[in-house]
Amino acid sequence: MTSFRRRLHGLPALALMIAAASCSSSDDSPSAAVPTPDTKVTKLCRNLDKVLPRTVDGLDRNDPEPRSALTAGWGSPAIILRCGVARPPEMSDPEADGVEVNGVGWLLQKRDDGSFRFTTTLRRAYVEVSLPRERTGDGLAPLTDLAAPVKKAIPEGIAD
Repeated sequence: MTSFRRRLHGLPALALMIAAASCSSSDDSPSAAVPTPDTKVTKLCRNLDKVLPRTVDGLDRNDPEPRSALTAGWGSPAIILRCGVARPPEMSDPEADGVEVNGVGWLLQKRDDGSFRFTTTLRRAYVEVSLPRERTGDGLAPLTDLAAPVKKAIPEGIAD
């Protein structure tokens, strides 16, 4: 079991980080690499795809190319979800930033381009949600909308 320490204790710290991100142009054609998990994780991800909401943070579903039950998207520029991703190495870092939203733990990674990537923790499959720089002002709303489906489809535990 790895150590995972939460340094962000709610919305104020995250809001500060997100507010620091700048905005720029949008991309109308989302794309995402499709993960290649084992059969057990693929089944969990397919179950997640069946319960994902039609809208996230008020944005309509806009799935990336290539189409797959392991990826989903909302809006343009798109919030991208990928299920069955590999465990991020940063998850082993006891100083890693994290946040819990409606009972789902997320590793928080700010990327060099100003976007954010969140990856579920302590679930049987890793689910990654990427917020483009243009959507970072939305705060935790996308994770709030995705927490219930993740809890329903991806059981708690440690991914193999």
